[in-house]
Amino acid sequence: MKKGIFAFCIMFAFFVTSSGAFAEESADIQMYPSCIHCGMDRKMFAHSRIFIEFDDGTTLGTCSVHCAAIDLAEKIDKTPQSIQVGDYNTRKLIDAETAFWVIGGNKPGVMTRNAKWAFATKEDALKFIEENGGVPASFDDVMKATYEDMYSDTKMIREKRRMRKMQMEQKKQ
Repeated sequence: MKKGIFAFCIMFAFFVTSSGAFAEESADIQMYPSCIHCGMDRKMFAHSRIFIEFDDGTTLGTCSVHCAAIDLAEKIDKTPQSIQVGDYNTRKLIDAETAFWVIGGNKPGVMTRNAKWAFATKEDALKFIEENGGVPASFDDVMKATYEDMYSDTKMIREKRRMRKMQMEQKKQ
C-alpha cells in the first residue's frame, strides 16, 4: 500500500511540474491560438509558428514565416524587438535570428512550397538536411526567400482554397 501511495505522489508531482512547464512554453499559443492571417491552428503548427514582440509592447503570433512576413510588410513602421520561432523538433520557441535554419527539402512547408525550418542546434539542422534535403540558411536568407516566394505561395494558397471550396460545395449537393 505504501508503495502505491509513493508511486501516486511521484506521478502527481511529475504531472504538476510538467504541466506548469507546458503552460509556460505555450503562453504565445494561448495568446494567439490561431494565425491572425490565415486562421490556422498555431498549436498544430507549433514547429513553424512565429511570435514577435515589437518595441511598442505589442505582440504578434502567426503559424509560419510566410504569415509573419505579411505582417512585417504591412506594419513597416513597427520595429520587432524579438522574433521567436518554433524549433522543428521540440516545438519550443527559440530566437529566430540565432536559430539554425534549413530552406527546402522534401518535407512540405507551412503556407509555402519552399519549406523553411528552424532548429535550436546546428547538429539538428544538419541531421534534418541529411535525412530530408534542403540547404543551411541564416534568418536573413529565410526572410529573403520568404518574400521572393510570396507571389507563388499566395497563388498556391488561393488555388488550394478554391479547390477546397469546390469540394465542399459538391458535398452539399
